[in-house]
Amino acid sequence: MAAKKPGKLKIFIGYAPGVGKTCAMLNAAQEKQKAGVDVVAGYIDPHGRPDTAALLKGLEMLPHTRNSNGENAFNEFDLDHALQRSPELILVDDLAHANTAGFRHKKRYQDVEELIRAGIDVYATIDVQQIESLADIVSTITEGNVQERIPDSVLDRADQVELVDIDPDALIDRWRSGKLYPNQETQRVYAYLFTREKLSGLRELALDKIADQVKRMAVQISGQVASNENTVKEHILVCLSSAPSNKKVIRTAARLAEVFHGHFTALFVETTEYQQLTTKNKAGLRENLRLAEQLGAEIATVYGEDVPGQIAEYVNTSRVSKIVLGRSPNKRRGLSKSTVVDKLISLVPNIETYIIPYNESTVYRRMPLYLKSPMLSLADIVKTASFLIICTLAGLWFKSLGFREENIITVYILGVLFNAMVTKGRLYNVVSSIMSVLIFNYFFTEPYYSLQAYDSGYPVTFLIMLSASFIISTLTMRVREQAHQSAQKAYRTEVLLETSRKLQQAKNLPAIIEATARQLVKLLDKTIIFYTVQQEALSEPQIYFKHELAVDTQAYTGESEHAVAEWVYKNNKRAGATTDTFSIANCLYHAVRGGDSVFAVAAIVMDQEEPLEIFEKSLMIAMLDECALALEKEHLNEKQKEISIQIQQEQLRANLLRGISHDLRTPLTSVSGNADILIGNSEVLSEEQKMRLYKDIYDDSMWLIHLVENLLSITRIENGTLNLNLQAELVEEVISEALLHVNRDSENHIIDTVLDEELLMARMDSGLIVQVLINLVDNAIKYTQCGSHIILSARRDKQMIILEISDDGPGIAEEVKAKLFDMFYTANNVRGDGRRGLGLGLALCKSIVNAHGGTIGVRDHFPKGTIFYFTLQAEAVSVYE
Repeated sequence: MAAKKPGKLKIFIGYAPGVGKTCAMLNAAQEKQKAGVDVVAGYIDPHGRPDTAALLKGLEMLPHTRNSNGENAFNEFDLDHALQRSPELILVDDLAHANTAGFRHKKRYQDVEELIRAGIDVYATIDVQQIESLADIVSTITEGNVQERIPDSVLDRADQVELVDIDPDALIDRWRSGKLYPNQETQRVYAYLFTREKLSGLRELALDKIADQVKRMAVQISGQVASNENTVKEHILVCLSSAPSNKKVIRTAARLAEVFHGHFTALFVETTEYQQLTTKNKAGLRENLRLAEQLGAEIATVYGEDVPGQIAEYVNTSRVSKIVLGRSPNKRRGLSKSTVVDKLISLVPNIETYIIPYNESTVYRRMPLYLKSPMLSLADIVKTASFLIICTLAGLWFKSLGFREENIITVYILGVLFNAMVTKGRLYNVVSSIMSVLIFNYFFTEPYYSLQAYDSGYPVTFLIMLSASFIISTLTMRVREQAHQSAQKAYRTEVLLETSRKLQQAKNLPAIIEATARQLVKLLDKTIIFYTVQQEALSEPQIYFKHELAVDTQAYTGESEHAVAEWVYKNNKRAGATTDTFSIANCLYHAVRGGDSVFAVAAIVMDQEEPLEIFEKSLMIAMLDECALALEKEHLNEKQKEISIQIQQEQLRANLLRGISHDLRTPLTSVSGNADILIGNSEVLSEEQKMRLYKDIYDDSMWLIHLVENLLSITRIENGTLNLNLQAELVEEVISEALLHVNRDSENHIIDTVLDEELLMARMDSGLIVQVLINLVDNAIKYTQCGSHIILSARRDKQMIILEISDDGPGIAEEVKAKLFDMFYTANNVRGDGRRGLGLGLALCKSIVNAHGGTIGVRDHFPKGTIFYFTLQAEAVSVYE
């Protein structure tokens, strides 16, 4: 699909509400309108200010969409109306605004991005407080948090940025006089902000940000690189966790990457505890991951229990130059705990490490034990009870044999070990450890069959036994979890490698799509839907179920879902479930793209399931990229074939024109010359001379007619417009008809007909087969010596009739035979009249015979000469007709 030229974005930025951003935007829009630009006000909120409302006069205003969140009604920007109106320039106020539920996008800046992709220029406004990477600095300055923010990438993509400035004292005066917010409640909401210290800090921050933006734009315009080309770019690494404070660390790392113009990587170390995190922790991790992506980070995942060791290994292998970590006063478990930071610094002492302090305690906690196994498993309960019974029976047997209590203790520890290996969940291991101690005390310590103990050393024994049981069961569970994690990782990696191999083996588009879809089903265990792009439109959905069950697919392929797929195709962006665009959809949609071209749209059925895990998402994107490469390769192959066909057609056309211009000149010159002689000298020419001239004119005319007939026949066959009139015909009659129209030079040759049967009949279009015979006989006449013997023969061979034209001429070289039936190929034989054939005759014969379902060929005629042969379908002969 041909991509539109994207529109341009100009952002009017201020350091606080009320500095005049909207007024500056409207003034610029009025100037554009005077210059003849089609300007439309998409969404403007005057906030009850008369000055702002006055500047709207003369501008076309799009109607707003009214939406409600259940309690209050809001006016929202109507994106679809704006796209339908499609002005040259549209004005959109409050770029960081969050749309109410039910709209296509969650944020207004995403609406603006779609307008730009549609080729519409946009003027928009924001405050410096609403830039994501500055959120922590703004919070420090204002002692408050701004909820509505935009990613830095939106500001970076702007073609123009204009700072709207006003002295802080003047702004405070305007606020106190009620010119900013006539509504008293709104006035009170923003009261915390309007102090000279806070406004001055925000103003300084805005000036610094604008200076950075201007510098970046200057570098882009000049085509220069911000840093020295000979120096190695910085590589900034930040570590991800589920803690809310991790956002501050990510923003700091993003600002460092911007300052140093370096690469930015967000690393997540997945341990066996990841699957045990609470739903809240996982949601927090996904939020931090999305924030890192918005700020331009590349996401990486590593596995292992030694978190600082895994980070250090990644740092060394990926040439990280700077690490950004968070440090909390909380000493408990968590990625940001002090021991992790200290150990990491000791492992990579030569790497610059930035420690970002924060006061909040981390919430990187495990799921409570009672939530890990919300449903008790009867099978695991039976296994636990069975091991306890077996250990008790074994202990009683050992006791009867005279073994000491120390030996019996090992039996119970062994039982705890086996129980940890075969049961799921720590609850069973805890129960097994405690019950083992109690049973041992009951059966094997004095007084027997009592939970009391006489020996003062028994409590220590019980404590050691319980501790050993807990340690063994915990280690066993951890080893099993690590083995499961390793197996899962190996399986996913195997799926990715298998995908690459299958895509390399796929021969066409359907095979590529099916291979990718099947592998995605294996990886994600979800139903996959593919929409391929055909003739710049999406095809019907191809569904690949995760289970071979008949289910109602309307919820996944209905009109609303198809609309999301269409949007993804047209905008080359992901959308659907778990995203900020069409978030109420049932599927997650990804564009399978190569560069700016979309080859297909892949949909993952999410239902009400949790979002994809980090590693799953990375592998899925890698597989879709592999699919895109394969589709692009297939697309290029198709283009190459089309180009090759066009080249061949051009070559055929050039050869045809060259041949016609060369080979028509001689007979036309002969005809015109002989006619001129007859016109000017008719009276002095004898009758014998006149007849010779008449004969030459006739022969040349017949040659031209024969050439034109061949050309027309070739054209009809190549265009597919040749209609065969197949009927049962006598072979003898067809041969006789052909001999009546062969070259007049046939008188100088001996031509015989030999038929094995008198009534040989074949299914054919007699007119076309006559043309084949004429061409073959004429060739035999042209390329053999005078007096040569030419034989036309026909015989039956099972269900086919074989016709042969043999001669005793000089024959044809072996290297020439393979090219004889190619169009425009001519042998090196020189005709007596100096004419060179176009090389159409034998190519035409081959096309006609193939259209009849027969074959044609050439072979040597011993002892000398050549045999041309072709076959036709035999027809039964009725003797009663």
